[in-house]
Amino acid sequence: MQRKLRMGMVGGGPGSFIGAVHRIAANMDGKVELVCGAFSSSLDKSKETAKQLFLSEDRVYANYEELISKEAALPEDERMDFLSIVTPNFLHFAPAKLALENGFHVVLDKPMTITLEEAKELDSLAKQNNLVFCLTHTYTGYPMVKEARDLVSKGVLGNIYKVYVEYPQGWLSTFGADNEELESPSSWHTDPAKSGLAGSMGDIGTHAFNMAEYVSGLEVTAVCAALNKVVPGRRLDDDGAVLLQFGNGATGVLMASQVATGEENNIKVRVYGEKGGLEWQQDIANTLLLKWRDKPAQIYRTGGAYVGSFAKHNTRVPAGHPEGYLEAFANHYRNFASTVLASINGETPSAEELDFPGTKAGVRGMAFVESVVSSGDSEQKWTPFAV
Repeated sequence: MQRKLRMGMVGGGPGSFIGAVHRIAANMDGKVELVCGAFSSSLDKSKETAKQLFLSEDRVYANYEELISKEAALPEDERMDFLSIVTPNFLHFAPAKLALENGFHVVLDKPMTITLEEAKELDSLAKQNNLVFCLTHTYTGYPMVKEARDLVSKGVLGNIYKVYVEYPQGWLSTFGADNEELESPSSWHTDPAKSGLAGSMGDIGTHAFNMAEYVSGLEVTAVCAALNKVVPGRRLDDDGAVLLQFGNGATGVLMASQVATGEENNIKVRVYGEKGGLEWQQDIANTLLLKWRDKPAQIYRTGGAYVGSFAKHNTRVPAGHPEGYLEAFANHYRNFASTVLASINGETPSAEELDFPGTKAGVRGMAFVESVVSSGDSEQKWTPFAV
């Protein structure tokens, strides 16, 4: 059966940045339609969002509990197929758990939860119920990031020796007058009750960690972390650096800072092996730089005829036409949707369609957070990875 997947959404109401991004990404390839939502803790605001999105008022709910219970009661050909959760961190676990318990696939913004225990529970539920789960680690959706991973996995760089990944931002470089930080719409990022154990390491450090493991194809086995609260009055880390130990003996360095004044979102990864290295950064996302020991450097570009199947699968326009953040985000939604539709139709999704972050990435992300916080608080420093 050829049809669109029906999506419900929790969060993403008035003023939400990430909710709008999810909706654009889900809609980009025509595989998904938004049919219902609980967009805000205020029903009036939720209805306001629904009106802007041309949704029927009878599919707008007061909260996620009502959404899931009433959608589950609808006929199979009407109810939502999956739930997209675009709330602050502390509201990830409960709606995701309830959705999985009621047979709905899930797309969830990162990090997966606020504790490793919760992440493991969602992983177990998704597997037990044979449901598809996507965690939106945006940056691994870029075609040239996928090309980088593909080249590493094929052994083009040889044995991997070193991984560097950095994510600098500057939006938290000041606290704000009159306790402004505590009142702003984004205040939950620095509130331990809503963000979890970590600030910058939970928010953008998890992206950097996911990038390091995804591109290198290696898994971190131990960390040595230094976390900082640079701005006076801040309750969670706003800056940090982590030494990484990988399973094959390679080492790495991860930096995540939200007090790098003037920086935006230029996440960058470098991987070095015995034969050569590679470098990618979001500011020039269509470019992948390859460096060799015994020949000139090469520049790979999105859309080039020479790239592999994973990069081609995630490219929409011919070479020379820039693809960016929204397209990378949409790649995760498209691959998730293709995998769910294949399941509905009794088909086997391709390896390229299955290439999106799932529960394993979520569990390892939360293990990263707990490990680096533990290491940062310890005098021992080198801390085994706590999966």
